[in-house]
Amino acid sequence: MHVEQANQNHIRQSVIAVPPLARCKDLAIDKEQNQQLIRHIESGGVRTLLYGGNANFYHIALSEYANVLEMISESLADDTWVIPSVGPAYGTMMDQARILREHAFPTAMILPQQGITTNDGVETGVRHFVEAYGRPTVLYIKHDGFISVDGVKRLADDGLLSWVKYAVVRKDPSNDPFLRELVDQVDPNIIVSGIGEQPAIVHMRDFGVGCFTSGCVCIAPRLSMNMLASIRAGEFVEAERIRAVFKPLEDLRNAINPIRVLHEAVALSGIADTGHVLPLLSNLHVS
Repeated sequence: MHVEQANQNHIRQSVIAVPPLARCKDLAIDKEQNQQLIRHIESGGVRTLLYGGNANFYHIALSEYANVLEMISESLADDTWVIPSVGPAYGTMMDQARILREHAFPTAMILPQQGITTNDGVETGVRHFVEAYGRPTVLYIKHDGFISVDGVKRLADDGLLSWVKYAVVRKDPSNDPFLRELVDQVDPNIIVSGIGEQPAIVHMRDFGVGCFTSGCVCIAPRLSMNMLASIRAGEFVEAERIRAVFKPLEDLRNAINPIRVLHEAVALSGIADTGHVLPLLSNLHVS
């Protein structure tokens, strides 16, 4: 089986969990609590973990990057895939590429930079990273104007993309001309809905994307996996019922901050003590 096909098959088998990263009061990585969270996620049948925004990889120090990768690698079941993130700054991700080469992760995701990018610059940066890393990458599209559909297609056609995390928020997810053009130009099996359970049904049913990522899956992994199974079986009434269960927490995340709310929700649920959020973010004041 080709690597690309194996990658697609693995993507389709599991909701892609995007967990927070537990830290101690002094901001050191809390290995025990992270392992506790990973075991909880895996207990629900989830077999792909993506350490990105919810883990605040945006602000991770290069000096601790190798230790974080090692901790994650040592904490997984044998059949679980884990995908770390790099960037979002170009210089940071190029330095991280050299560290990643020493590990056996299937791929890594480039965090999206906002405001100081151009379409051509993003495409060039992805090419440079993949050349330095030696493996295809996950492209994270979170904002309009980050990269053109033509740019994504060129990267995919050149074999540089493992998959695409599509997370541009729309008022109506069914009305998304960019996503429509994207799935028309790029194999939808390598495109993943990247905004949790709320748009996942529309994205998978109406646009044909391969799977979805979730933060709330960290709270109720089996329920999220049941939603994925319902979508694949065409049981959309059941999928909608499950989606509604997740909606209050997702609404709270959207109203305050997705990363900070999930960080506290995992702790308040008694799943794991996620501890302190890495600056430049801060913990919520929860009574």
